[in-house]
Amino acid sequence: MNVTVVSRAGLTIRLTDERWLHITEEHCELAGLRLEVLETVANPDRVLEGGAGELLAIRQYEHGK
Repeated sequence: MNVTVVSRAGLTIRLTDERWLHITEEHCELAGLRLEVLETVANPDRVLEGGAGELLAIRQYEHGK
């Protein structure tokens, strides 16, 4: 499942199956949350600047939902 979303900054973000596998290998806590990650990129609660100048999309989710 390759999915494309548009970020709040107007950038097109493509999440391929290969990239998702790489992400979940390093961050196993995200397994099963692919749609939530894409929703966060498309519609974050806030955007923060990371240590290397990258933008980090943040969204609050209730545990278990």
